[in-house]
Amino acid sequence: MTTLANENDIFTPIVGRVLRIEDVTWGQGRDRFVVRYRGQLVAESSRAYEQVASALRPHEITPLFRREKGQDAIVLMRGVVKPKPSNPWINLLLFLLTLVSMLMAGVIYSYEGPEPADLLSYLQVLLTNLDQGVAFGVSMLAILLAHEFGHYLAARYHKTAVSLPYFLPLPLSPFGTLGAFIQLKEPPRNRRVLLDIGLAGPLAGLVVAIPVLLIGLSLSSVERLPFALAPGQGISLEGNSILYLLSKYLVHGQLLPAPLTYHGLSPLMYWVYYFFTGTPIPYGAYDVILHPMAWAGWAGLLVTALNLIPAGQFDGGHLIYVLLGKRARLLLPFIIGGLALLGFAWSGWWLWMVLVLLMGRVNAEPLDQITALDPRRKALALLGLIVFILVFTPVPLKVLVGG
Repeated sequence: MTTLANENDIFTPIVGRVLRIEDVTWGQGRDRFVVRYRGQLVAESSRAYEQVASALRPHEITPLFRREKGQDAIVLMRGVVKPKPSNPWINLLLFLLTLVSMLMAGVIYSYEGPEPADLLSYLQVLLTNLDQGVAFGVSMLAILLAHEFGHYLAARYHKTAVSLPYFLPLPLSPFGTLGAFIQLKEPPRNRRVLLDIGLAGPLAGLVVAIPVLLIGLSLSSVERLPFALAPGQGISLEGNSILYLLSKYLVHGQLLPAPLTYHGLSPLMYWVYYFFTGTPIPYGAYDVILHPMAWAGWAGLLVTALNLIPAGQFDGGHLIYVLLGKRARLLLPFIIGGLALLGFAWSGWWLWMVLVLLMGRVNAEPLDQITALDPRRKALALLGLIVFILVFTPVPLKVLVGG
């Protein structure tokens, strides 16, 4: 349907500078849009969007660029996003609480004294041994800071409104934190911007996590695990990603844990089976006893992997969306099914399956969906997928207690 603009039309001349208009549909009644134009862009799409958005902003209009039935479409929507200022004191408070919580986690990991008898004694041990938590706490915080400020700085570079990082403390837990997040206060302009913001965090975090891990592994010793656990005795075995296995091999010259026997399997089949199931339990094997700094580096790889899960609002969800568009949602049942299966090896994946169900159905859709990825960003997106494969840990942790 083509409708001629009225004489007070101020939008068509603006759109006509970048679009060879073939069809105009004015919104009526309950239509959410003001006017839809179809035709062919006569300017490069990202520059065309900037030009139209800047011209329409004083009129409280937001343009959407879409592809519809083989044509370029520019849809004008009422209203513009006006980001509200954040309260930086909240960010600072959460940061300080997370720092203390991470130091406490480092103390719990490093402490080798007698077990506290009550809560008061427990708190006293934590407070008097906080210095033991520095290696872990500072290393882990550096990884999270790099990750979140990678997102933040990329967003600021693209002039996308974003909050400062919100750190989430989790006292008395193995890592002392649930991680951190930033809040985009407006939709990304196009897929290139979405990829840059989404991928900057994991890559920046990894740039810090890898040297932290390698230094930590060099400070770690290789010792024999017990052949059996006495009643009440417990050990925890951290899981393996490809990158973690290679890091241990680089520093210590062998794949760890080095089993006493391959249980009748070829070495390759043994490692494939152990990698995905965490079994058979390598009693009596030589394994690395992680220095707190290595524990932080390992946790950094795990955090990177969790963020790169290719679904919805996760960093990996942004990555897969810019590559596949709305077709990315077709992967969701396979991701959920994969997490459900992995849950039989590590029950924590069932919680992540629920999170993916809650967060995986909605993608951050850019305002301009015409602008495609350039070759450099396609390579970056593929790098992100490779990183996910390298750092994904099918069985993050096994806690064994003798009985």
